[in-house]
Amino acid sequence: MKAIYLDNAATTKIDSDVLELMHISMQENFGNPSSTHQFGRKAKSALETARKNIAQHFNVSASEIIFTSGGTEADNLILHNAVLNLGVQRIITSRIEHHAVLHTCEFLERIHNIELDFVNVDKFGNIDLYHLKDLLSNSNDKTLVSLMYINNEIGNILPADEVSVLCKNYNALFHSDTVQAIGHYNLDLQNTPIDFIAASAHKFHGPKGVGFAYFKKGFGVLPMFYGGDQEKGARSSTENVHAILGMEKALEIAVANLDSDKEHIEKIKQYFISEFQTLSKYISFNGLSSNLNTSSYTILSVCFPLSNDMFLFSLDMAGIAVSGGSACQSGSLKGSHVLSEILKADELSKTSVRFSFSKFTTKEEIDITLAQIKELLSK
Repeated sequence: MKAIYLDNAATTKIDSDVLELMHISMQENFGNPSSTHQFGRKAKSALETARKNIAQHFNVSASEIIFTSGGTEADNLILHNAVLNLGVQRIITSRIEHHAVLHTCEFLERIHNIELDFVNVDKFGNIDLYHLKDLLSNSNDKTLVSLMYINNEIGNILPADEVSVLCKNYNALFHSDTVQAIGHYNLDLQNTPIDFIAASAHKFHGPKGVGFAYFKKGFGVLPMFYGGDQEKGARSSTENVHAILGMEKALEIAVANLDSDKEHIEKIKQYFISEFQTLSKYISFNGLSSNLNTSSYTILSVCFPLSNDMFLFSLDMAGIAVSGGSACQSGSLKGSHVLSEILKADELSKTSVRFSFSKFTTKEEIDITLAQIKELLSK
């Protein structure tokens, strides 16, 4: 039985070149980058070179990049700083954000008494920009808008340029969880002025346990961790040098091959959509995920015309790895908060599956998956 991995929005297979570089780094950069001797200086030099190279991909300066353990920590660092350091009194977000943002905003509302407003979304998961404008215009409180660049469950792409203009017009700060975008889309933070972004290396064929936060120049950073002065005081903890170098390499590979990888994955996704439409007229797609222009080419959320709690398990037993909503919630009995927000009750009772693709996904794997799904639907 061939093992097929179609859960790349959860995590991606680490690239072999990344593994090789990390292995070399573990042997050669074993010094603590905070040490002042030659071994520490060598590790520190590698670390700072990686920071500079990563920053260049986003057209920002190296000093604006803070290394973290991943996207969740980056989101937390940004949101806590907004309230505790930058004087934000109100956060506007949506109910279909990743829980790294939603739960953090709810915590800040509960503990620090900020105002938390939710912008409306339509049945496709589109952000209502008119409602966002109304929310921004009805208060003089210092405000942060936090909306994810690509939704991790349905793949919708945020109209970030329009959101950034609205934020600028109303003097609001703009944070975007860009975890699903980085490595798959070019993001020039001078052309699209976002104040804060979050990244996670394992979403673009890098190692787990490492990511970064971008803080636009001019914003001081209040640390969440204490006990050291790493990251210029922004984050105490010895830097994970090997993982950071692996992240830099993974991003370098992703950017260099972005167009060819995108072309390959788009063909995979379009073929999958066409075959589903042929398979059954009752199969539908959640959000905008079937539209290649308005959704990520790596994510397809499918609603099947049946209610089968064993659907994911059956695919897993056939060697096919997928997710129901997001992997972060696969062990939860609550179901997908994103789908609950946009689907009607009868649609919500049906089985929805998130398929997500990478440069390693093949047409043969899609054909095997389709054959298995066809068998499950016929039972």
